[in-house]
Amino acid sequence: MPSTSIRKMAYDPDSRILSVWFVASGKRYEFEEVPPETFAAFKAAFAKGRYFNEHIRNHFRYRQVAAGKDAG
Repeated sequence: MPSTSIRKMAYDPDSRILSVWFVASGKRYEFEEVPPETFAAFKAAFAKGRYFNEHIRNHFRYRQVAAGKDAG
């Protein structure tokens, strides 16, 4: 099911960085040291916004990526 809050997500297993693009703001954030199991569960979640809020937000260090660096 398409998410109403999350536009796109990408994961780099080597750096363990999860990138998340949000629908409302259009902004991209990178979350550090995310285990591959967490990304797999996030990707498989029926309600991605809910999973994000419960298991990723406030659980990993993050940074907003500057607009010019958004490849997606």
